[in-house]
Amino acid sequence: MIAYIERFIHENDSESRPTDDEKDQLPNIRHSLDLQGTINCVDTGLAGKDFGGLYTCEPLALIRPASPDDVARVVKAACRSPNLTVAARGNGHSINGQAMSDGGLVMDMRSTEGNHFEVVRMNGETFVDVSGGALWEDVLERCVSEYKLAPRSWTDYLGLTVGGTLSNAGVSGQAFRFGPQTCNVAELDVVTGKGELVTCNENENSELFFGALGGLGQFGIVTRARVAVQPAPDMVRWIRVVYAEFEDFTRCAEWLVTRPEGESFDYVEGFVFVNSVDDPANGWPTVPLDPDQGFDPSRIPRTAGSVLYCLEVALHYQKTDHPSTVDKAVNSLLGRLGFIEDMKFQVDVSYVEFLLRVKHVEVSARANGTWDAPHPWLNMFVSKRDIADFDRVVFKRMLKNGVGGPMLVYPLLRSKWDSRTSVALPADGEIFYLVALLGFTMPYPNAPSAEKLVSQNKEIVQFCVSEGFDFKLYLPHYQSEEEWRRHFGSQWSRFVERKDRFDPLAILAPGQKIFKRVPHL
Repeated sequence: MIAYIERFIHENDSESRPTDDEKDQLPNIRHSLDLQGTINCVDTGLAGKDFGGLYTCEPLALIRPASPDDVARVVKAACRSPNLTVAARGNGHSINGQAMSDGGLVMDMRSTEGNHFEVVRMNGETFVDVSGGALWEDVLERCVSEYKLAPRSWTDYLGLTVGGTLSNAGVSGQAFRFGPQTCNVAELDVVTGKGELVTCNENENSELFFGALGGLGQFGIVTRARVAVQPAPDMVRWIRVVYAEFEDFTRCAEWLVTRPEGESFDYVEGFVFVNSVDDPANGWPTVPLDPDQGFDPSRIPRTAGSVLYCLEVALHYQKTDHPSTVDKAVNSLLGRLGFIEDMKFQVDVSYVEFLLRVKHVEVSARANGTWDAPHPWLNMFVSKRDIADFDRVVFKRMLKNGVGGPMLVYPLLRSKWDSRTSVALPADGEIFYLVALLGFTMPYPNAPSAEKLVSQNKEIVQFCVSEGFDFKLYLPHYQSEEEWRRHFGSQWSRFVERKDRFDPLAILAPGQKIFKRVPHL
């Protein structure tokens, strides 16, 4: 269960890397493909690294396809070769080399971002067709500015491609209501590992449809997605409240996410922070929403421990709504929550500004250099049964000094997820928790190093395994079939059957280290 955080090892070079003959034949392949896009065999640096910063590789070529047909041609060419593999790269935000192909072909899907954009109405519902290479932030801005519409389910950071998040799950504070992004898609165009461009949905080619959703890129490359949208609100009341006790925090969060639609907030998340003023990345300064808001430590109970908890919520509204109407709706919900008195922070921002809130973090991180530094992140789904023990040992002890970045924890509902997709969830219970430890290697004294964060992640996973916790890694990465079998559990046989059907030579997504390339003689 812990191999996913080990340094990249080329353990199958002789089986997966291209032969000298293939390298020599690449110019011929390039000309025979007749692509509308481009192939770069010299400057492939972009394709050999990712946001995690822990893995590097040397791809044979970086391809920027111009269309789904280009994508299909590349995959078909790999099918005809003895050992070539193909990885689809979105915005390079993977952590453990998942979008890499060492010695293979990497397709930069961002080059296809403008291929699709169309609002579609069918069966009384509204959708938008978008390219798999489009960034969610661009989808947001175009949907809102041109149509006053918006997708229902998001990720926190929107500088990710549509195809990238749909190949994993796509989770944020709206998932308790609408489910992950994988449950808000009506149709996909997918290029399979056979190089076939297939339109699929719940009724047509359904096995490919559900397999590709959360399928870690193993069954196909998403070139178009039909995403459910709804009328976009104008404004958001964004609120943070602070808790000293994890039990109180989880009770309130679970109450909010299990309320009927229309009787709760529109967004519910939470995070853990260090009970200290001295930590600019994990301490008190991370809680206020506005520079003019102060954090008054005298309000914190003397019984509080090494960490505190913040419940983050948001309510959508229109500019035409009377302020008293918004205040009444917010106060009726906050009045039922047991947070620390006078530990409430709120601002009113536009809907687009709220959804792009992490963009400000990116701008600052790029300015101080931390955006390009290693990011040894750990993302997990932990069952409600085990989350209190996880808090007791992991948050309160192992991470009492933080991770140099956000430590998210908030509840999700199993009933909002579709078990037909490829996403692996904890085995039991309606409620489970997302835990995201998003450590940055920060440029200030005593900040954790990348090596320390990697070691810390390993220790956390080992603890969960040894205690028999019901958990799954989100955005998983392992090095052996045994670990992947354990991850998928009873879904493993279905996953293998889908692989045999849609990518029998194991050409796609080699960076996941799930299947070995089958030589084509």
